[in-house]
Amino acid sequence: MSPIESAVTSASGKKRRALTVDLHCHVLSLEVEQLVAQRPQKLAEPEQALRFQGAASVEHNAKTMLPAVLAKLIDVEQRLRDMDAMGVDIQVLSPSPTQYYYWADPELARESVRLQNERIAELCAGHPERFAGLGMVALQHPELALEQLEHGVKKLGLRGVEVSSSVNGLALAADELARFWANVEELGCLVFLHPLGTSLGERVNEHYLSNIIGQPLETTIALSQLIFSGVLDRFPGVKICAAHGGGYLPSYIGRSDHGYRVRPEGRRAQRAPSAYLKQLYFDNLVYTPQALRHLIHEVGLSQVVVGTDYPFDMGSYDVHALVEAIPGLSEDERAAMLGGNAVKLLGLQVNDRA
Repeated sequence: MSPIESAVTSASGKKRRALTVDLHCHVLSLEVEQLVAQRPQKLAEPEQALRFQGAASVEHNAKTMLPAVLAKLIDVEQRLRDMDAMGVDIQVLSPSPTQYYYWADPELARESVRLQNERIAELCAGHPERFAGLGMVALQHPELALEQLEHGVKKLGLRGVEVSSSVNGLALAADELARFWANVEELGCLVFLHPLGTSLGERVNEHYLSNIIGQPLETTIALSQLIFSGVLDRFPGVKICAAHGGGYLPSYIGRSDHGYRVRPEGRRAQRAPSAYLKQLYFDNLVYTPQALRHLIHEVGLSQVVVGTDYPFDMGSYDVHALVEAIPGLSEDERAAMLGGNAVKLLGLQVNDRA
């Protein structure tokens, strides 16, 4: 990958804003959509959406939200204009979670992941100074997923993969995925944890609660399972970044620590759950300076990166204002959150602009 330039100093030595890296932003592969268009599971999506999101959310998404974001998901020039407007130097591209398609059989999964990962690699190659990439793996087929992970990182130059919070009901901490985590650790790549939907089902099919509270809860469950099961002890070098500020886990970690102390079945982990927050990474998509300050307090500033959820309506796009509004941070600390932490996490090459 070509060196990524940071806008740190100008030729005259005048200070400029810190390099800004957005680690939570999505792209859509139209080729994948064409591939799955006539599959029964794809054709069943509208009925499932009505059941689990509710009619009001389905209507708003169809008439307002999706038309507004579709061009941004597929049009690279529009994306670059938006990045400039937001003051984002680099986007770390990841697939739209709607394209996980964990229901796909091995043949379809092989082809859909290939198309998705090659599309993201192509975007990165076309704009190496503006994009880095995360791909996808078919976790429903663990052996195939290992091949896809190796190919994506070693052949396509992707920095890691995006995964959901569970795979057809299988927990990320399940024994069936142990070799996946071992391979992630060996490759030194990143896993971006981003849920799609929620296991709460029809209980949250009003008011868009399936997304508003459902998805952060799914992240909370997945991270808790990885911690309490001992997966993070077995694979301490694994790098995981959790979307949406890690869900509710950092905000209520004290209850997890208490349960670890008083419940014997909670002691498969070697340390109290709060200790593992320093081993994980979190995007700063928590919307308010107060919430972000609390996240930093719980997990450490070195574990927090920028994440906007571009281009969806649940995203938060005034990146610099949010970071500037946090009291008590030095300029170096703000610069670390805006881009420095992500550069280290992903192993990006950064040079000062002459």
